[in-house]
Amino acid sequence: MSTTPAAAHELPAMPVAEAEWRRVYGLSPERDVPFTTLSGDAIRPLYTERDLPPGIGGDEDPIGVPGAYPFTRGVYPSMYRGRLWTMRQFAGFGTAEETNARFRYLLDHGQTGLSTAFDMPSLMGHDSDHPLSLGEVGREGVAVDTVDDMETLFSGIPLGEVSVSMTINAPAAIMLAYYVVAAERTGVPATQLAGTIQTDILKEYIAQKEWCFPIDPAMRLVGDMIEWCSGHMPRWHPVSISGYHIREAGATAAQELAFTLRDGLTYVEEAVERGLDVDDFAPRLSFFFNAQIDFFEEIAKYRAARRIWAREMRERFGGKDPKSWLMRFHTQTAGVSLTAQQPLNNIIRTTVEALAGVLGGTQSLHTNSYDEALALPTEEAVRIALRTQQIIAHETGVVNTIDPLGGSYFVEALTDEMERQAYAYFAKIDELGGMVAAVKSGYPQREIADAAYELQAEIDAGRRIVVGVNRFVEGNDGDATLLLKIDPEGEQRQIAKLAANKAARDNALVASTLAELKAAALTDRNLMPLLLDAARARISEGEIVHALQEVWGDYRETPVF
Repeated sequence: MSTTPAAAHELPAMPVAEAEWRRVYGLSPERDVPFTTLSGDAIRPLYTERDLPPGIGGDEDPIGVPGAYPFTRGVYPSMYRGRLWTMRQFAGFGTAEETNARFRYLLDHGQTGLSTAFDMPSLMGHDSDHPLSLGEVGREGVAVDTVDDMETLFSGIPLGEVSVSMTINAPAAIMLAYYVVAAERTGVPATQLAGTIQTDILKEYIAQKEWCFPIDPAMRLVGDMIEWCSGHMPRWHPVSISGYHIREAGATAAQELAFTLRDGLTYVEEAVERGLDVDDFAPRLSFFFNAQIDFFEEIAKYRAARRIWAREMRERFGGKDPKSWLMRFHTQTAGVSLTAQQPLNNIIRTTVEALAGVLGGTQSLHTNSYDEALALPTEEAVRIALRTQQIIAHETGVVNTIDPLGGSYFVEALTDEMERQAYAYFAKIDELGGMVAAVKSGYPQREIADAAYELQAEIDAGRRIVVGVNRFVEGNDGDATLLLKIDPEGEQRQIAKLAANKAARDNALVASTLAELKAAALTDRNLMPLLLDAARARISEGEIVHALQEVWGDYRETPVF
């Protein structure tokens, strides 16, 4: 499957001064703490020039320069000297009207892109009036049942000018259809829409567990979206291959890197098997990574990711357009690192994580709010999170030079180690028959479960310190933190809106549109045009999902122990 990187180089002779230092250091006592990364990899006391990768300065320099293959130092020649990353705060709660107000608040306070959080029923393909939606409508994101909700969500926002991200996977094709039709109603054609929809269904089976269909038809929908977007939405990223949720589930940095990239390569395979030229769609693939608290490990992860992706796209898939080799990615600080105890400490955690994303070369960034371990964030907490990015961008000076940590002995050694571990996982996945087969067998799920258990055991034993949780626990101010309260009446208002929608539409058109969709689902016809028709007919998300489940069935996971 993969092109393995060059073998480790022979180390040059150790300088006399370094040899003497190592002799003296060996006689010195060390603190009794684990000198490892958050992922458990041992860290040596000193890194030197001998740890740099081979080939520096040659034709295949693994470090290179920004904007040139293999893009270890960044995907653009000027990086943040030319343009800062997009400050894209994740937002969504309650009804479409309430989230629209939050979007406007964020734009008014300097945010440069929108990122949409959907509620659990929407993520699972259920309408707000479904029995399983009871008590969940609008609770952890915005409720979107129909194209009318989507239109309300972005009311008054110039969709031809603002880049929009939507974090949804199993029903992503439905939500994209709603978005296109909502924009169409305001006179903005699909060709002008810029943004990203996550769509990464393999990650759902691996980590996040939000699905509607069995794996094979779900993969077919991903292919339909990539194919349709390649011809109709030149400014749109139809897939955001996401390691974020893999890491949140407990994966190590290397597991996040390997499983995310292997998911991405599997989507490329799916598109190529359809007859698409890799250069027609690969430039619009994007990625989404976690920024955990281990500063240098995260930076190395991003640098290794760019290098591996560039190599695979150029050498395995034969991409000729350099844009096909670029890994552009969004970063979100680690929700799992936030603590309910002493929540103000989370401001510091988020700052360190955001700085890692910036020094790692991210293209857009979300900074978590300090109160998110307790509830959806308040406006004050969101403002502090956004100001964190703005202070990094405009006050710290870290954007004044490109990849300021490039050439660091430690960072380059960690980058090489990340790359080595990723290829070892690739080899194992190849043995299992590819990523789809590996997911069906539960392989990545078991690896993540084991890693999560090991880290938690370290924390429980006090070997890994979490400030305010297992050490320095005095002064807990969690109970005094003001929390956002979701209006419980919002659920009934949303259900009433859905009922009004169904009463006002042409139900004969609904029936004929759903019948045509089900018939097409039994063929290899691209379903995106039919989903657009369903959106125009004001068919709800739950009705569309249910119709497809009648053809494809549902999915139940085999438990992994």
